[in-house]
Amino acid sequence: MALMTRMTRLFRADAHAVLDRLEEPASLLRQAVREMEAALEDDERQRRRLDRQHTQLVSRQAELVRSIETTGRELDICFDAGNETLAKGLVRRRLEAQRLHGALDRRLESVETALAGLDVRLDENRARLEAMRQKAELLATDEPPADDDDETWLERDFGHGLRVRDDEVEVAFLQEQQRRAQS
Repeated sequence: MALMTRMTRLFRADAHAVLDRLEEPASLLRQAVREMEAALEDDERQRRRLDRQHTQLVSRQAELVRSIETTGRELDICFDAGNETLAKGLVRRRLEAQRLHGALDRRLESVETALAGLDVRLDENRARLEAMRQKAELLATDEPPADDDDETWLERDFGHGLRVRDDEVEVAFLQEQQRRAQS
């Protein structure tokens, strides 16, 4: 069964390749450019979202640092007053804030890593998109007029080297005739 599935996929892929080849390359390139632009916009949206998240995490961390410092001063007051019950509650609050600060540190690190990776990907995709746009422009200027029905897609892609002149046919015919006569 796996062999049949593989064969089906192979034939389907070959059929798609033939269909893609028959379609006009310029339109395929324009479609690829549009898809790359959409992917780039998605990445830029993701970048803005990560930027907002980074800002929120930094702000939350600053709040926690202030809270930990305030709790430390309150603990000093409690110990000076000899109020251990209140001090234990403050110690608990400070420990929770420190753990949350550690979790925020880890999350901030992962966001910064994601931002760095996304920046690299954005730069690469922008360069690729620009190259694709240049290819599309070049192809659009090199494209033959659409009303040229005599020229097939093979001739467009491989040049006029595929055309066989009448004199070439005559020479090849005479050579073949001569070869057969000698046999």
